[in-house]
Amino acid sequence: MFGDAVRTWLIEHGWQEQVAIGGVFGRWSDIVGDFNAEHLRPESYSDGELVVVADSPTMAAHARAMVRDLMRRLNEELGDGTVVTIKVKGPGSRRR
Repeated sequence: MFGDAVRTWLIEHGWQEQVAIGGVFGRWSDIVGDFNAEHLRPESYSDGELVVVADSPTMAAHARAMVRDLMRRLNEELGDGTVVTIKVKGPGSRRR
């Protein structure tokens, strides 16, 4: 009952999505798997775009190859259409 009240309040204030994303960041290894979680970390989320940072150029390429699968898994967790794009950055990358 208390959880429902909090959820309603979050929805009314437009914060439900940010709370859901925070939950994803907290359960990252459950969603992407232990191996991927060791080498990829979620950096930010805004307006449907998730930015993921890889710890090596090889892992960045691996992450780019699995973007569709990763987006599907995230949207299963968060609700369809929550994550629209995923940008993958390599180590030391400054460009989008």
